[in-house]
Formats: sequence, structure tokens, C-alpha cells
Amino acid sequence: MSEIVSVSGGPTKPEIIAVSLSKLGLRDGDRFADIGCGTGSVSIEAARIARNLTIYAIDARREALRATETNFKNLNIANATLLAGEASEILGSGDFINTIDCAFVGGTKNIDSVLEILAEKKTRSIVVNAVRIETVVRTIEAMKKLGIFVEVVYVSVSRGVPIAGETMFKPENPVYIIVGGT
Repeated sequence: MSEIVSVSGGPTKPEIIAVSLSKLGLRDGDRFADIGCGTGSVSIEAARIARNLTIYAIDARREALRATETNFKNLNIANATLLAGEASEILGSGDFINTIDCAFVGGTKNIDSVLEILAEKKTRSIVVNAVRIETVVRTIEAMKKLGIFVEVVYVSVSRGVPIAGETMFKPENPVYIIVGGT
């Protein structure tokens, strides 16, 4: 298996991806938006779960899209469109992406606008990952205002690391998984 090409701030840890995708409830043939796609690691796992998934990988950072493109190519991820720019502008521009069944939001810039557009598009399932408490509160409030809030889950993962010939657990940054949908 090929190693995932990385960028600063990513990739999302496998345990967080597993919980996030379980909350997303992907189905075969879904149209999936990976907003703030980073390395594309969430899209890669989503494509392993749902067959014939149409992927829209969106990121404002060119470096991230280059990493995603490389990772998609190395892992034979098909039916993917990479989109450069601000998610709220891309999602809100005309009918280019007129239907989104599921959306994973890893980048939280303009989260209010992004959630509003996803709600307008009647996105069945939305999962937002956040590490800052202010983002968590803002996201929950926005989802409640839109009538799409389902739940928030706090996930903390620790990894075993060697110390003096034994094993200790070193915690990763905890993540809040905020779930919404129509």
C-alpha cells in the first residue's frame, strides 16, 4: 500500500476518520463533498466504503490539492474532482455541484456559510471535525439555527509508545465530531 503524501495540519487520524465516516452513513452511489480535504485521506477511506462514490475534494490550499491529487493517483481513486478555492464560493456557485448527499467538513473557515449552503442543498448527512472549542460552539449553533443538528461526539485517541522497555500511551489532540443532516 502506498504511503499517504502529507501536508501541514493533516492527515486526519485513522480512528477519527472511522468514527466520522460511520456517522456520515455513506451509501453506494453517493455524491460526497470533502471540504478542506487536506491530503484526501477521508475521501480515500470513503471510497473504500461506498462503491461508485462521486467525490468533490475541496481545499483553498494548492499544496493540499497537490497532495490529494498524488494520493488519489497512487491509490486509484476514481470519480473524483479536485476543486481549488473557498468552499462556500465553490458550493454556492450555480449548479456545478447541485446535489451533495454527504459532506465531511475538515476545514472550518466560513463554516456558517458552508453549513447554510449544505442545508439549502438538502445534504442528507454532514460531519464536521473541529479541535477548537469556539468552532464547536459556532458549528452547533449554526446547525441548530438551520434545524440540522443531530449530535456532537468528543473523541480522544492515545497511541502506545515505548518507554524504558515498556509501553505508555501518548494522547493525540482530541477532536469534536459534530453531526448534522436533513
